[in-house]
Amino acid sequence: MPRFYCPTPLASGDVLDLPAGAARHVQVLRLQPGDGITLFNGLADAPQAGGEFEASVLRMGRSSVTVQVGAHNLVEREAARAVHLVVGMPANERMDWLVEKATELGVASLQPLMTERSVLRLSAERATKKTAHWQSIAIAACEQCGRNRVPLIHAVESFSTWLKTHRSRPSYLLSLRAGSVPLCDVLRDGSLDVSHGAMPGQAISFLSGPEGGLGESEEQAAMQAGFAAVSLGTRVLRAETAALAALTLMA
Repeated sequence: MPRFYCPTPLASGDVLDLPAGAARHVQVLRLQPGDGITLFNGLADAPQAGGEFEASVLRMGRSSVTVQVGAHNLVEREAARAVHLVVGMPANERMDWLVEKATELGVASLQPLMTERSVLRLSAERATKKTAHWQSIAIAACEQCGRNRVPLIHAVESFSTWLKTHRSRPSYLLSLRAGSVPLCDVLRDGSLDVSHGAMPGQAISFLSGPEGGLGESEEQAAMQAGFAAVSLGTRVLRAETAALAALTLMA
């Protein structure tokens, strides 16, 4: 059954017009009155929070779609641990691909950074448009993969600005530097849940660089801010591959 993100409070029995994006998608699929769909909003303070709703199409207008909300199913497909990715933006379409696949793998949020070696440099206006574009990719990925919680794509920041306001949570730097502990070993011996104050199931952050990785001074600054250096093996992975490999290991 087609799934659509509807970022408004939902309750069984409601009759409502779908948001423009969802309405366009319903029209593209050529759904008709009586056809069933699934709606989700991820809102924590709605009358019926979380999960997803059965719904049926009531009316197809030229640019609007009216639906009736049906039964609420309290089902979630989130990861057991919230993982937040902080990434030096890879160039071109690779960032789009990273957002899509990270969403499918369960990322809780994604913070794009401009770093010392970043190829992609965004002005304020272009950064805002890019963030909205990446958020729409995350929404589409949730509709496809079955997630009911859309990860937040944060506004683009410079590495130095972001580090000053970094939230205090267990944090790990994906690095090839000497002395980095293999992430597989950390997971195997359970030290992820005892190092840096992490508790079982507690949210964590992974910091990953762009093409060429973070600069030496950036890695040093991250470690001084409390990041522990971990590695993904001896091979040098592409920027988007490294972030997704870390997420996969946490699944």
